Amino acid sequence: MAQAEAIAHRCMGLPRFQGRTVALTGASGSLGQALLQQLDAEGAQLIALTSSDRPLRIERANGDPIPLEQVRWSVGQEQALSDVLARADILVINHGVNCHGERSPEAVVRSLEVNALSSWRLLELYAQQDDGTRKREVWINTSEAEIQAAVSPLYEISKRLQGQLLSLRSLDLATETFRIRRLVLGPFRSALNPIGLMSAAFVAREILRQTHWGLGLVIVTPNPLTYLLMPLATLSRWAYFRLVSSRP
Repeated sequence: MAQAEAIAHRCMGLPRFQGRTVALTGASGSLGQALLQQLDAEGAQLIALTSSDRPLRIERANGDPIPLEQVRWSVGQEQALSDVLARADILVINHGVNCHGERSPEAVVRSLEVNALSSWRLLELYAQQDDGTRKREVWINTSEAEIQAAVSPLYEISKRLQGQLLSLRSLDLATETFRIRRLVLGPFRSALNPIGLMSAAFVAREILRQTHWGLGLVIVTPNPLTYLLMPLATLSRWAYFRLVSSRP
């Protein structure tokens, strides 16, 4: 159905996300801003979810500011976003933190809360909004650190937990009207990783290109192993969790 809608939009010359409201966390980061630019070009109405106090100004190619609604929130206060998420057709969970070589108790708590538990709480909260009357999607940025080294132990641990929780809960949350897409991204340049190999703009374009193709597993990385290992990992988790766990 998603592919049919995309084809229909292309045939009519309409932007892919025309009339759809997209809420995105991590909006002030490099990838968040790049995604907002791409989504705006595709006709989306934008809600930027950010922990920053500063007004967010993102420009189009011609220099005009992109119209968006900016909502401030903090990790641990996901429930306060309930009314905002009720208006969103697509939620992009994109926020994260990288403590690099830290291993203190404080760094452990921060990594798990920001990268894994906050993501899980938002997923559950957004899924509660699904009443079957309209199509909704959630895109979750998990990173290829799910399955490979990232030279950051706590980042790897928290991202693997995030991925495991996503695989487990997808068994019950994914429906005909609630689509879950996993974004598995390689190293791109950002405040978290200033020496990334890819630009945030390139990654954002590739994400939207693959969602246009109807893919639920979106992979953007220069590492060819990820394209082989990630589908195997998600499939094996799906089979294992389905076998050894029961529906609520």
